[in-house]
Amino acid sequence: MANFGIWGLIPPVLTIALAFITKDVVISLFLGILSGTLIVAAGNPFLALVNLSDVLAESLADGWNIRILLFCALLGGLVGLLAKTGAAQAFGRWAAKRVRTKKASLLLTWVFGLMIFIDDYFNSLAVGTVMRPITDANGVPRAKLAYILDSTAAPVCIIAPVSSWVVTVMSIVKGSEGFKELGMSEFEFFIRSIPFNLYALFALIMVVVIILTNRDFGPMASSNRYHETTGSLYNLAYGDAPGEIAEMQAETDLAKPIDMLFPIIVLILSAVAFFPITTWYLEALDGTYASFGEAMRSMTLSEAFANTDASFALFYSIIITLTVTYIYYFARRLFTIKTASEALKDGIGSMVPALMILTMAWSIGTIISASPDEGGLGLASFLSDTVVAGGFPLALVPMIVFALSALIAFSTGTSWGTFAIMIPITMPIIAGLANSKGMDLSGLSNAMFLGVAAVLGGSVFGDHASPISDTTILSSTGASCPHLEHVSTQMPYALFVAVVSIVGFLIGGIFLNAIAAWVASIIVFVAGMIVLPRVYQGT
Repeated sequence: MANFGIWGLIPPVLTIALAFITKDVVISLFLGILSGTLIVAAGNPFLALVNLSDVLAESLADGWNIRILLFCALLGGLVGLLAKTGAAQAFGRWAAKRVRTKKASLLLTWVFGLMIFIDDYFNSLAVGTVMRPITDANGVPRAKLAYILDSTAAPVCIIAPVSSWVVTVMSIVKGSEGFKELGMSEFEFFIRSIPFNLYALFALIMVVVIILTNRDFGPMASSNRYHETTGSLYNLAYGDAPGEIAEMQAETDLAKPIDMLFPIIVLILSAVAFFPITTWYLEALDGTYASFGEAMRSMTLSEAFANTDASFALFYSIIITLTVTYIYYFARRLFTIKTASEALKDGIGSMVPALMILTMAWSIGTIISASPDEGGLGLASFLSDTVVAGGFPLALVPMIVFALSALIAFSTGTSWGTFAIMIPITMPIIAGLANSKGMDLSGLSNAMFLGVAAVLGGSVFGDHASPISDTTILSSTGASCPHLEHVSTQMPYALFVAVVSIVGFLIGGIFLNAIAAWVASIIVFVAGMIVLPRVYQGT
């Protein structure tokens, strides 16, 4: 049995429905996981609970997951140090004198989001840590900050020439049937597909338009009104904000703005450095090369950067950053050993709710996407077989694979898993349909660019919008915004950009042309930005 059929929809649908009804994402995720294990266990409650325990434990036994979990926890510790030493307050006071408007602080957040394109996790947490004091000082609701963090995480990583996402996409494209017919490298394929990636590009454009025009709509407009009415930066009805550290009394008043920037700069530089270093180190460690030096000489810097394991690089960078920061602050006499320990404890403690959510999100993703042989429901396989294998005209392929990729990524909370499922299915279908029509190489290439870009865009939309996506969770954490408030306020924006993209992929599929796709998308985007803020102002 390849999958459990339509039964596989129960866990994600139940989780999402309960999350919005109860406003308790932890309980909702737990019940969603339990429903999945009950299905796999054929209704046996004892076996379902045993399987649930195993899934949770296995999610933490995974090397990638535990390193990301530790990275998030230790980043919370770093934030605790910034607060306890007064560095965050000093930087906030300095920045508030220079960045004095909501618009300026949001634009700066967007620019920082574009600059940190290496990894989506790092983007959400690092930019959030830097910008939250500034946006708070300017009265920006946390939901708006979380939206910008999320919209400059996955959408930036999927179009940046150097990121952990790109190498994943290139490796899948290279091994897919139909790629060799194009006569180009996988990197050239990726670069040439960027103009076709409508969702990622319009998600970034949408942020700028919202910032410059202040044309908020839906729950985001409600969030703005709530802030204006109550003065609170987040809606208390959604519960506490993850990553929020109680106001600490600084040990001294010696802190300066550079004391806030120094750890962030160390973190960024060490992360950038460790991306290639990790590749060389791991290659030497597993015996592929005799030494670290030989590993360095065996590949170019760009190859080492592209082939890295982001979880190792990020974990190493936060360890280095905490060590250097601790020594730096101690030398600056900004804390004592005792108060430093308290700051680390409080900072890590503030991340616990987010870490719980992240662990459960990984677990439900495993239950949903794994095959029945691996103890899962095989939902992605079911959706792929049902829709993609149904047979349809080439012109409709981009639109349909966008919608299917969005559904898979939204249901499972993972874009990478969706890439791995959908790209190898989409490329052979496009190649077969194009060849049957006698299409030339130029037409085949454009069809492939459009089809793969539709998979990437749909996957990023699902990842961007899903309440069980790790980047959605970490954006809430980086902004210190209640998770469900972030999900509800961001959803209409993400859905609007998805509709814009679907129209673009439909027209692009008909003409097999990026310009046609962009013209159609721009018309829908402009019309939507005129109409929606007038008719949809939330409740």
